Formats: sequence, C-alpha cells, structure tokens
Amino acid sequence: MSMELIPNENLPRVAKYEPAIVKVEPGKKYSWCSCGLSDTQPYCDHAHRNIDGEPYKSIKVLFDKEEEVRFCQCKKTKTPPFCDDTHLTLNP
Repeated sequence: MSMELIPNENLPRVAKYEPAIVKVEPGKKYSWCSCGLSDTQPYCDHAHRNIDGEPYKSIKVLFDKEEEVRFCQCKKTKTPPFCDDTHLTLNP
C-alpha cells in the first residue's frame, strides 16, 4: 500500500498567527513542528514525513530551568523554534 505524499507547496503552513506560550519543564525535551502540518501544534507529530522530499524536520530543544517560552506557530520565525514576532508582518 503506497501513501500519497503531500506536495511541498505553500509550506511551511501557518498554524496560528500568534505564539504558543508554554511553561517548559527542566530536563524535558520539546519537539517543535517546523512544517505547520502537525495536529499537535506547536509540537511535532511527524506529519513532515509525508511531505514530498521530506524538506522539514522537528527541532528539539531541552531546557535547564522552568520558564515561560513563546514557541512560533506561524513557522516563519528567523529564530526557530521561538517566536520573533514575524507573525505581526503576515496577512492572516
């Protein structure tokens, strides 16, 4: 059985035009979605594996202290996986 691949067009997809504000735990690994197709935003659910050519991958981050971080959900940030307010320049 072959699976139909998602064309690599108009990606990454904007999941939301705002950051996901998350209180992270020390020692816990977070896997950020870079393609915008994950159903578990801002986290990766491996949807990128279905994109033709597999041009995307998750970005894994580990924190050494509890803190509040802003994970990008527009997927256009210049500082992945963190929000740099690029979403404010996009047209929803």
